[in-house]
Order: sequence, then C-alpha cells, then structure tokens
Amino acid sequence: MRYYARRIAFYVVTFWAAVSLNFLLPRAIPGDPKQIYLDTLLRKNGELTPGLIQSVDILFGSDDASLWEQYLTYWKNIFTGDLGTSVLYFPAPVSQLLGEALPWTVGLVGLATIIAFLLGVGLGAWVGWKRGTWVDHIIPASTFLQAVPYFWLALVLISIFSVSLGWFPIVGAYDIFEFDSGPEWSWDFVGSVIYHGTLPAVTIILSAMGGWLLGMRNMMVSTIAEDYVTTAEAKGLRPFRVALTYATRNAVLPSVTGFGIALGFVVAGSVVMEQAFSYPGIGKLLFTAVQAKDYALMQGAFLVITVVVLAANFLMDLINGIIDPRTRNNG
Repeated sequence: MRYYARRIAFYVVTFWAAVSLNFLLPRAIPGDPKQIYLDTLLRKNGELTPGLIQSVDILFGSDDASLWEQYLTYWKNIFTGDLGTSVLYFPAPVSQLLGEALPWTVGLVGLATIIAFLLGVGLGAWVGWKRGTWVDHIIPASTFLQAVPYFWLALVLISIFSVSLGWFPIVGAYDIFEFDSGPEWSWDFVGSVIYHGTLPAVTIILSAMGGWLLGMRNMMVSTIAEDYVTTAEAKGLRPFRVALTYATRNAVLPSVTGFGIALGFVVAGSVVMEQAFSYPGIGKLLFTAVQAKDYALMQGAFLVITVVVLAANFLMDLINGIIDPRTRNNG
C-alpha cells in the first residue's frame, strides 16, 4: 500500500505543477497577449460580447483580479470544463474542439501503438529465443524502418499507395462526400474510418515496431542466461513453457514500462502523422492553433496532453506493481 500511496502522491504533485505551468505560460508571453487575442477576436467576430470578454478573462485573467484570484478561477474552470473560446474556430468552445478531436487521435494512434507493441514484443521474444538462427535477419530490416524519419516514411507510403497505386485515400479520417453531415453510427461509416486510417496506422506500426523488437530481443537473450531459466530447462519442462513462463515473462518488464511512456505520448506524438495525412486529431488541431496563435486552443491542447501522459504513466506504474512484486518492495 505504501508503494501505491507514494505513486498517487507523486502524480498529484506532478499534475498540480503541470497545470500551474500551463496557467503561467500565456501570462509570460512578451508584450500584451490579451490585447493581441482581443484584436484577433474583433477581426473574426466584429464585436465583443459579455460572454466573449468573460471567456478571455478566463484565459488571461481580468484586469481587476489578482494573480492568485485568476489562478483559483483557472482551476475551477478546469474542473467545470470551461477552457475558453477558440479564435480560429470562433465561436466554438475549446473543450468542444478537443472533445471532437481526441477520439480520432486515441482511436488511431493509440490502437496503432498497441499493435506495434504487441508485434514488436512478440517477434522480439521469438527472435531472442531463436537467437543465432536465420530469424536474426529480421532485426536489420526492422531497425532500418525505425531509423527512417517518421514524416519521410509517411510521405513515401502516400506516394506509393495513395498517389501511384490509388489504393488508399490521401487525406481525411472518412469520406466527407459520402458522410457530408459528419460522423454517424453505421457500419458504412466504420468501414470508411478503417479504410482511411489504414495507411496512417501502418506508418506508425512500421516506425515503432523495430524499437520494441530490438529491445525485447536483447532482454530475452539476457534473461535466457539466468540461472532460473537453466534450472527450468534442466527439470525437463517443455521449451514452450520455459520460453513463455520463465523467459518472456521476466524479459518483458522493461518493455511494459517503456510502453507506458509510449502510450502516454500517443496524443503528443501525433502531430507529424496527422499533418501528413490531414487527420482531424489533437496533433493537427495543436499545429493549426500554433500557426494561428490561438492561445486558448493551445493551452487546452497542452492540458489534454499533460493529463493523458500522466494518466498513462500512472496506469503503467500500477500494472508494474502487480506483475513485478520487486517494484512494490522497492517503493
């Protein structure tokens, strides 16, 4: 219990520090970001309504409120879901835009990251167990794909499979001409989403799988040399049981920790992929917000990324405590 209490306390403090930094960043911008924001809103809307002024005060603080009062108000608005109004997509609330974009990123990048992890760890365990045989030739190919720049691989796949062969669409998350009214709950729409998401998902899997494979292979080779594996083999246990129960179970622990970090950066690491494929997720939304200097949308996106990273790492800490008792004892 002490291990879990310490982890919870650590993540609570980290969350507080991250949110506080997110609060201070717009106020640390040189010049008068509030006035710049208001001028942009005026060009977009033509008038400043009371509700709009209140939204700006939420982001930058009202002129007659102290920094401490602004800080408390900011925390209250976070828990009520009021993150201000976007300039770029005026008058849409930031929370609405993030809520619409987050499922696309989590669904595509999250699922592709999980598939890459399972394939990489599975192949790595197999290659490590069969070390010194022909299966070692898989490593150079996977390492090469990992070394290729992420955006370059995406552009190559688009050039071959979308432009030259025409097998997959170039942009979008679904067929906007067939579903012009937006997303809907139907099998045709699901099929369109899978079709449009195949190439981006393959890009992520090919880029990430090599690292998991190489890391798991090296840990597997190291684990096989341990005394408990030798003892299990000397007892006459079946090779499959020794490989799975004794070797793989212990060799996979570092990969599980790394997977928690990778899963946490699913949202933050999607910027390049979503830009390349014009995919409507958090990454593309953040990139567009930075270009348009939409402070409210940037701040909201950073907040979502922070929460997702902390939540994923906290979940992996809990899982590590369950599968590895040594972690709890050291904690």
